[in-house]
Amino acid sequence: MTAAGEDAVRSYLPGDWFGIVGERAVVILPPSEKPRVAALWELVDGGAGFDVTLDALISGGLRDLPAFVLVSTGEGETKVVIRGPARAEFVVEGELVELAGSDATTWVERSLPEVERMSIVLHDDVDDDEVAPYVVDGGLFRVSRLDEGPLHEAPDEIDEEPAYEREFPLDDDPLGVDTAPDAQAAPEGYRSPEPPSWTPSPPPPPPVAPEPLPEPEPPAEPPTEPPTEAMLAPPPLDPDHDGNTVTGSWEPPQPAPPGIPGQPPAPDVTVPVARLLLSSGEVIDVDRAVVFGRAPEARRFNDTEQPLLVSVASPHLEVSSTHVEVRPGSGADHGSAVVTDLGSTNGTVLVQPGLGPEDLTPGVAVQLVPGALIDLGDGVTIQVTRP
Repeated sequence: MTAAGEDAVRSYLPGDWFGIVGERAVVILPPSEKPRVAALWELVDGGAGFDVTLDALISGGLRDLPAFVLVSTGEGETKVVIRGPARAEFVVEGELVELAGSDATTWVERSLPEVERMSIVLHDDVDDDEVAPYVVDGGLFRVSRLDEGPLHEAPDEIDEEPAYEREFPLDDDPLGVDTAPDAQAAPEGYRSPEPPSWTPSPPPPPPVAPEPLPEPEPPAEPPTEPPTEAMLAPPPLDPDHDGNTVTGSWEPPQPAPPGIPGQPPAPDVTVPVARLLLSSGEVIDVDRAVVFGRAPEARRFNDTEQPLLVSVASPHLEVSSTHVEVRPGSGADHGSAVVTDLGSTNGTVLVQPGLGPEDLTPGVAVQLVPGALIDLGDGVTIQVTRP
């Protein structure tokens, strides 16, 4: 979330309120709302916008939510909702706009275009000069004040100072030259000594330059003959090559191989290795990596391997944004599918045929057999069958 352009910087002062700072939204909650922080942090960190975050905030009603601040920016417009004792200050086109949650019984909501600077104040008794602010990009913090503004600001205009007036006039002799008579002057009546009676002899005349010698005549050139074929043929070249040197053009470095670090890369798959039946009724063939979640992303994949992103519904937010991955196996797992938990918040449960439930370890791939069941939570399951 950026209120002052791409070069904006955020900073906060430590306190007891919970500050949840994401790319598209900022949520601030009082200390009494600690149970709500984890779910809201997952939403904000996953890139949720204004509407989704506000729905999650007030889903349990306003009676149990005495105060909060929500700020979200998108397409040049900043949306603000404040409830309780907090207040916010915004600079819009050089004008200061102040909002206080105590001005309404429910909340105060505004939409502001092109916000240049933002300050959210939770405690008026904090001395900015005594506490140094912490510069942050995003995360979860305990705050008493949050500020956001441009990284480089124009310097304040400097008033032109009046010219300095001298209190004392300059001396007539600014260089301090002593015009008094020289104390080392010769006394009166003193005469300079007479010049000597002898004079130096004149210098000798310059030497006479010798006469130049006549230049010798050039020798007569022998008669030229027309060149023969042997004279026109170039000499044989001795190739500077030992037979072991390999020549060629420079090749750019190859990108890192796709897949999970520490595992051999999976061979190219032309046919599906498994078929997945989702609880929603959707059927997916596993012929490449498939990523499931509320809003899955492919940030950890490179350009050479683009997975299939499958969004699932999670009314109670038990499924993470990027939850689990199913892909063709490699090495000993070649020819079958493997499942990997991608660091989900609530975990993934795997039930293999004839075995009990197993909690997947994040980042560890497990081979799937036909009939296995993957449980993501919130009623979302994936049944593994033969392709």
